[in-house]
Amino acid sequence: MNGSKRSKNLVNLRLSIQCGFLAMVLSIGIRFGMFVRHFASNGTAPLVTRPPGVEGFLPIGALASLKQWLISGEINPVHPAALVIFLTVVGVSLVAKKSFCSWLCPVGTLSEWAWRLGQRLFGRNFLIWSRLDILLRGVKYLLLLFFVKIILIDMGADSLAEFLGAPYWAISDVKMLRFFTHMSLTTLVILGILTSLSLLYKNFWCRYLCPYGALLGVVSVLSPLKIMRNRAGCTGCRYCSAACPSGLPVHLSATVHSPECSGCLTCVANCPERDVLRIASPFWRRPLPVWLFPLLVVALFAAGVGSGMATGHWQSILTYADYRQLIPLVPNLGH
Repeated sequence: MNGSKRSKNLVNLRLSIQCGFLAMVLSIGIRFGMFVRHFASNGTAPLVTRPPGVEGFLPIGALASLKQWLISGEINPVHPAALVIFLTVVGVSLVAKKSFCSWLCPVGTLSEWAWRLGQRLFGRNFLIWSRLDILLRGVKYLLLLFFVKIILIDMGADSLAEFLGAPYWAISDVKMLRFFTHMSLTTLVILGILTSLSLLYKNFWCRYLCPYGALLGVVSVLSPLKIMRNRAGCTGCRYCSAACPSGLPVHLSATVHSPECSGCLTCVANCPERDVLRIASPFWRRPLPVWLFPLLVVALFAAGVGSGMATGHWQSILTYADYRQLIPLVPNLGH
């Protein structure tokens, strides 16, 4: 298979997986909106079953649930899927780089589509001054440290139990939905600014502001799978570095160890030489077929979620009566 065909196949495979996962997330969001609407309408709208996958949008609560699990050995039953999805995503990063961000994350997908649109509109994407870029990249790690400190370090057992037992946590998924369906002017302005910056700069949110991505990047340093370059076969064309969405100097590295590497395989797809760039492990050096890596990512995610379902840590213990009582209170909770 020649380089151009190999590259096109890899790009199409990644796009297919991104679109499939985004469609699944959108369907979860729509279904959850219909579920909430039933209670908001006092039962006049049709009732659909609540999709637990919506809890994937509760990473901060999942961090609190993680601490409870580490302390007590029990998974919080109010939103168990939040912790299952959180641990699954971390597990994927531990095995297969920060691949969740580049292959599955809906925010990452939309962010990538934004800068690609920007390329078409402006003929290019722009670069932030290198020293400022380094400082800005540190912001997401500072945000990560902030959440780790206030939840995993500072929050005591009593405060943790109070938070996880409060109505706010019980209905946090509905609060999250309301954030999107009842946006304030301030929220709209901030989203507009972030969208504009994402058109101009590659993966602006992911690169500079996402604490979830920062965590996965730190974890991914331990991944046995890395982008590796065969120096003997490399012609020094630098196509790999030019194509890297994270701006990494791939052409200078024998092995890419950076936590900024998302395992998107864009560098591999743009290398004109066969097997010069590959996803492999320093332990066995034999390259993983490029088509197998994304399937591994999907399989790991499916296995994590499936294990949560199989062990009974997926459906919330909240009942119909609980939601009927709590959902009308949503506009006032947290204010």
